Amino acid sequence: MTTAVELSVVIPVYNSAAIFPELYRRLNAALAGAVSSFEIVAVCDGCRDASYDVIARTAATDPRVRGIDLSRNFGHQAAVTAGLDAAAGTWVGVIDDDLEDPPEVLAQMLAQARTGFDVVYGIRRSRRRALPYRILYRVFYRVLGLMVDIRIPHDAGDFCVMSGQVVRVLRSLPESNRYLRGLRAWSGFRQTGLEYDREARAAGESGYTLRHYVRLALDAIFSFSYLPLKLASIAGITIALVSFAIGAWVVWAKLQGEIRDVPGWASVFVAVLFFSGIQLLGIGIIGEYVARIYDEVKRRPTYVVARRTGEFGAARDGGSVG
Repeated sequence: MTTAVELSVVIPVYNSAAIFPELYRRLNAALAGAVSSFEIVAVCDGCRDASYDVIARTAATDPRVRGIDLSRNFGHQAAVTAGLDAAAGTWVGVIDDDLEDPPEVLAQMLAQARTGFDVVYGIRRSRRRALPYRILYRVFYRVLGLMVDIRIPHDAGDFCVMSGQVVRVLRSLPESNRYLRGLRAWSGFRQTGLEYDREARAAGESGYTLRHYVRLALDAIFSFSYLPLKLASIAGITIALVSFAIGAWVVWAKLQGEIRDVPGWASVFVAVLFFSGIQLLGIGIIGEYVARIYDEVKRRPTYVVARRTGEFGAARDGGSVG
């Protein structure tokens, strides 16, 4: 781009052809008087509908809109990363494509950021999801807070406004299994939260299934905490000490003649199964860390771009361009 842009809005898109026009309209209305200039960077993450065509038609009539189509579905965090790599704004906002996060809040975030903050993230005061999901969200953020050394805000997603300095730090981080809200907190700088009420999805069904949430949770835990390894070590030491103590007591009791036979094969069988389970759990925990090391060693790009629409400046992709 040849002119400076005050705000870039990064939107990861997945099967939102029916929603994008309304999202575009509300962004325009919300940002019209709030910023001097803005751009929209929409990243299609392997969409199976006409999302990219809708974005391309919008870009043809509005030069502020730019579209990126990834070669397949690389995941939400990879799509956000692709948008951050392409964003040209002094400030960069991130918002999902489903209108659960109100576009009007972006203007409030930017206004608060201008008071001296590098990051203003959204804190979900309420959310319109089923009760089991709300319970899982609440439990996950509290458990994660106890496990990591950095402060990752509770109930805060990727919805935020960041300064260009923070975005440059995020671009420089090479890891493959990305948990961007954790990386955002790890980067430091002055950060604050803004409470808002999350709305229901505007149309269709979310492509983010329970399996995706579990994967994201595991990336968060194993990318920012060594506590699972420490707990496995503590469990192993504790079980070993208890076993040695019981073994010493059995030897002593046998020598004293207090044990004449060895009944209780069922309890032995259960104990063997229990300790085998503990061993497999420990191996599984180690495997999660080893798998992430393997991903980093391969050095594959985070995403692959198939095509673009709109006017882009110099390429800053952290992935490959097809």
